[in-house]
Amino acid sequence: MTKTIAAVRSMRLRTLPLSLSGVLLGILLAVADYHVKPLTIVFIVLTTLSLQILSNLSNELGDVLHGTDRDDRQGPQYGGLDKGVLTVSEMKMIIGAFIFLSVVFGLLMIWVSFGTFLSYEAMFLMILGAAAIIASMKYTLGKSPYGYRGLGDLFVFTFFGIVSVLGAYFVSAHTIHGFLLLLPAVSIGCFSVGVLNVNNIRDMKSDSVTRVTVAIKLGLKKARIYQTALIVIGWAAAITYCFLRVWDPWHYLFLLTLPLFVIHLRGVWTRQDKSLDPMLPLLVMSSLAFSLLFGLGFLVYLM
Repeated sequence: MTKTIAAVRSMRLRTLPLSLSGVLLGILLAVADYHVKPLTIVFIVLTTLSLQILSNLSNELGDVLHGTDRDDRQGPQYGGLDKGVLTVSEMKMIIGAFIFLSVVFGLLMIWVSFGTFLSYEAMFLMILGAAAIIASMKYTLGKSPYGYRGLGDLFVFTFFGIVSVLGAYFVSAHTIHGFLLLLPAVSIGCFSVGVLNVNNIRDMKSDSVTRVTVAIKLGLKKARIYQTALIVIGWAAAITYCFLRVWDPWHYLFLLTLPLFVIHLRGVWTRQDKSLDPMLPLLVMSSLAFSLLFGLGFLVYLM
């Protein structure tokens, strides 16, 4: 395996659809309400992808340094640091490159959308962007990474759900309508935490040696109940949002994805250890389809 292939595998590209779910939903809802510059959308997506890859690379480095990525790990071996193809110094260089890309794309996103870096909105977004970069890296890196203290769920809910949906909407539309948009943000946040929780259920045995996760704290049965609650709350929040908006059947287009979530939950309750792995991409792609149909439902309503 070459270093280039190893680096690409360490980026964990299969996680990217999940990071796009929130921002695409925020963008689509903004487009349904306002005129949005196409270039703004491009830079929102590029910033999101850069931050997600930065998080994935940092997580691999942190897991290797803390001894979490061992041979008994149930999840996939990505072939970078864990296989010795890349060195720690090489991984740090790649991480540095994605920090640079995250900053550049983020600043371009703000400039294209607001035309300045000096407004309160622009400065707030720059602070939020800096926080996102730090949070992406500190999940498993550092002396006391929060991902090893059972706080990963809170991070994922906040940045993949609330910040992702509301942030994309705000950058696109320059405003947010009250607290109603929190509901779809909660939906994506819950589904994103669900992806993390399934990952943690799968790796409970190996993780228990080096870290603490919510799944380990709860135990297998309660972690499955927690997973079910996340999916149910996510769906309840989405349906409530549509109910509170002007009635139109197109707003419920996302209901077409319900069977995928049912299949996912059935798998969570009947599988464990490595056999759980297919439930991860299933929930990731289900969440992306949910977001796209949710947003498109509001666009079709306008036509």
